[in-house]
Amino acid sequence: MTTSEPADTLVIGAGIAGLVLARELVLQGRTVRVLEASDRAGGQIAAIELDGLRLDSGAEAFATRGGTVREYLERIGLADRIIAPRDAPAWLHAAEGQTVPLPAVSLLGIPAAPLAADVVAVVGRRGAWRGLLDALLPGPVGSRLPTVGALVRRRMGDAILEKLVAPVVEGIHSTHPDDLPVTAVPGLVHNLLRENSLGRAVARMRIDAPAGSLVASLDGGMSTLVEALLAELTRFGVAIEYGARVAEVHPDHVVLANDRDDDAEPEVRHGHVVVAAPGLIDPADGSSAVQTATHLALLVLAPDDRLAAAPRGTGVLVARGTAVVARALTHVTAKWVTVQAAADGREVVRLSYERTPTLEQARRDAEALLGVSIPSDRVIAGEVVTWVRASRIAVDDEIPVAGEQVAGTGLAAVIAQARAMAEQLGALNDSDTPTKESIS
Repeated sequence: MTTSEPADTLVIGAGIAGLVLARELVLQGRTVRVLEASDRAGGQIAAIELDGLRLDSGAEAFATRGGTVREYLERIGLADRIIAPRDAPAWLHAAEGQTVPLPAVSLLGIPAAPLAADVVAVVGRRGAWRGLLDALLPGPVGSRLPTVGALVRRRMGDAILEKLVAPVVEGIHSTHPDDLPVTAVPGLVHNLLRENSLGRAVARMRIDAPAGSLVASLDGGMSTLVEALLAELTRFGVAIEYGARVAEVHPDHVVLANDRDDDAEPEVRHGHVVVAAPGLIDPADGSSAVQTATHLALLVLAPDDRLAAAPRGTGVLVARGTAVVARALTHVTAKWVTVQAAADGREVVRLSYERTPTLEQARRDAEALLGVSIPSDRVIAGEVVTWVRASRIAVDDEIPVAGEQVAGTGLAAVIAQARAMAEQLGALNDSDTPTKESIS
């Protein structure tokens, strides 16, 4: 076997979790080497160029609630790059086929006032009256349920969950509310117990964090975060080995896959191993690691006064059961003033799908959701991008694991878990082999 110069710690995967972990470990005084199977870093944060425009082709924003991401961006010198979206409403393409504004006061589609006209328009009067029962239930009812879906269903019923909350959660988190941990919405349970009503909890949280402050992005796109982390690792002398596909994972070394010469000796990299790449560690229950695909279609459209007027605000979320195949549409040039300025009159939309779409499908869906005719010759450029996401798993192994497969979805969860793991790993002696017990 051939080996490379050993490092204290081997981080497998150069996505955001791996990059944050590597940076924080260096600050803990350890030497680090990062192995990345592909030819680029950043994982699900990436950029693409279409018709001369640099656009996010992965995550385009981060949740600001809790301040985790903002605080970390400040730590790495990106505070002055943080931008807020336009203060414009989002819309919902409901199951019945009509397109209506989302309830004015809501959080992830959970309404503050179930009997409000904009809620009744989506869920119907029967569903709205069921939602009103939330105000009669004691605060602790449902407060111990593990997911957003279970909590909303218990307090407000199936109609509000499936017709209103599910399209919003699926559009933002690419997962059903039944699979979204309630911890992904910091403060929701706390305010439920405080206000004795889920609706009043939403109202309180919206007062504390108005709509425009729920998400933010970076001037230049979210890939600016990747560039900043790579610059930090270069400054600290951390090597990133691209094209290093790992075939075997052990607590103190990994064996690289041999894709070129069957007779060559396998290459080995030594160091305390931390996995920040999905699929390399199997779940503790012995099942196969589950991965799901998210498909994005980006379209650059010719200037159009009707689109420039942002007829659907910053975008449209789509309920299941409609003729539209897309799960959500973001009107990028209506949402981010920096992209609008760079587009110079052109319009940019992005649509998310569960299955790979054609650009023609994306054009038709955009036309239906925006309520504006978009002839084929108005599409200047387009691209379809596919991302594979790891479902959350339980890990019961001596090899530490970072990333969304253990942290859950969302940049805040991934960064927080990577930083906590780095702090615990950094306290180990060089001779120690990290185990689950030593980092829990």
